[in-house]
Amino acid sequence: MLSLAVLISGGGSNLKALLDAAADPDFPARVVAVFADTDAEGLAHATAADIPAAIVRPRDFASREAWGDALARRIRESGADLVVSAGLMRILPAGFVRAFAPRLINTHPALLPLYPGAHAVRDALAAGAAETGVTVHVIDEGVDTGPVLRQARVAIVPGEPENELHERIKQIERPLLVATVRDIASGALELPVGASEHPITPHPHT
Repeated sequence: MLSLAVLISGGGSNLKALLDAAADPDFPARVVAVFADTDAEGLAHATAADIPAAIVRPRDFASREAWGDALARRIRESGADLVVSAGLMRILPAGFVRAFAPRLINTHPALLPLYPGAHAVRDALAAGAAETGVTVHVIDEGVDTGPVLRQARVAIVPGEPENELHERIKQIERPLLVATVRDIASGALELPVGASEHPITPHPHT
């Protein structure tokens, strides 16, 4: 059974999708902890599922690195095997990434390497792209530059507003993330172990 620590900043729709999936006893992963960098609405999903949750605010630390170190300690204490950045709207410090990669994954609303960064949906529309999509990837020390694990395509409707396109991407993003976590947990998808000295070893607990 794979143990997950989930990082959020907002409404937590990806977290909710993982919690719903984990409610099935046949799903090979469980959320054991949720962490936010602010008073995220999505923490309510953790509370409803009786999952330990905490806010670790960067402003409470002297530097981004100190915040990352504190967050890393909390994740290690949770016993999580895999860290899932599910809507965390913050670049993780390099030391944090080195501590967990490749056991550190993220979703991004574009077909990487196209349109990295915080405005991927807007950038795809500005480029006049006919399609975009969602990527689940390993987080590395760059910005959306880590190894791609899974992708799904989404056609862009001419004249479609950014918010409507983003919502359609989210509808694809949630099941893609769930499927990726399932495949990692089952061994159907191998993480790039060479990127880290810490290969994934799921805990033998339920």
